[in-house]
Amino acid sequence: METMDAIRRRHSVRLFGPAPLLDEQIERLIEAAAAAPSACNSQPWRFHVATGMVRDRVNEIMALSTVHLSEYVEILGPEGFEHAQEFYANLGHAPIVIACSLPSANTELDRINGYVSVVAAIENMLLAATDMGLGSCNVTFSFWVRDQLRETFEVPDGREVVSLILIGHPAETPAAPRHRQDIATILE
Repeated sequence: METMDAIRRRHSVRLFGPAPLLDEQIERLIEAAAAAPSACNSQPWRFHVATGMVRDRVNEIMALSTVHLSEYVEILGPEGFEHAQEFYANLGHAPIVIACSLPSANTELDRINGYVSVVAAIENMLLAATDMGLGSCNVTFSFWVRDQLRETFEVPDGREVVSLILIGHPAETPAAPRHRQDIATILE
């Protein structure tokens, strides 16, 4: 697949089939993430892959993140609210959930450089998943569950979990959303 094709075809999948991923597929996803650019080639990212019982525990933790979701019912509407609750409770049945962590930062510059680097690695992983015919979804979470996620994914002290990546065989083919075109200013 051409790079621009993967970019155009990549979208968030929120419903996955039950087929597991092969070890080779997971290795290829990690390889893609590792090839991302990073500030001063620091490569601050670490990926923690959950399957089986650990993945089930992640579901339980993420279901807790909907406790305060009712505050958004006006924004989401009743149907959107129910869909969000279900999604966070089962994470779309993705066979693997990957936590992305980076070192805790001491300065604002280190924090920004870390986040920018990790985001590049995540996007590489999402594009590789698209190229492999897999579905993916990058998911953030409520801060009150981050310590439980750190513990479940066995993330070492001194690192923080910044995102979860769901990957699997898509059980849906949602239409890619329309993307804004008014996002750049060209100066001469």
